[in-house]
Amino acid sequence: MNPHGAPFAGRVGWGRQPALVVVDLVRAYVEPEGPFWLGTADVLGPAEELVAAARAADVPVLWTVVRFAPDLTDGGFFVAKVPSLACFAEGAPGGWGELALAPRDGEPVVVKQHASSFAGTSLAGTLRARGVDTVVVAGVSTSGCVRATATDALAAGFRPIVVRDACADRTVALHDQNLADLDAKYADVVDLADAVTHLGGG
Repeated sequence: MNPHGAPFAGRVGWGRQPALVVVDLVRAYVEPEGPFWLGTADVLGPAEELVAAARAADVPVLWTVVRFAPDLTDGGFFVAKVPSLACFAEGAPGGWGELALAPRDGEPVVVKQHASSFAGTSLAGTLRARGVDTVVVAGVSTSGCVRATATDALAAGFRPIVVRDACADRTVALHDQNLADLDAKYADVVDLADAVTHLGGG
């Protein structure tokens, strides 16, 4: 149910050519010792199913990771605000920036230094070169990089679709509140089954 009311009831819908962007689904979030542990790794199953559906339908799959220089000089105020992001510096111990699911050969891995997958990266150009008009978003965390990516996708002229089951955050409340706000203002939030159906053309 939309908590914002009727003025925010619009939908962006699916276009003709979707792409799946899996945001920052790295070990730091899904392993208990990780600095950004979500408290569960349940997001991996739905994300993997979504990736499989995209691959089966020949829908482009793109991945993002956060990566900083060893001295964090390219981290700006993001690192100042969240010092634990130092775990994503090149050469940092633990390998926490490694993807928890494996990209296939030919699936781009976009390296970023900010929450949004679009900020300062080649993502928008890569998507446009492939004729993409719809950006399906999965990954972590819902209130952070997923939200920023979906919001910037809209600003960049893409139709953002956020897959509820294939995203996660540190609490159910954070997850649900941010999805409600995204669905009201910046993206269409859909369930996994709906996304799989659309990706498969069914």
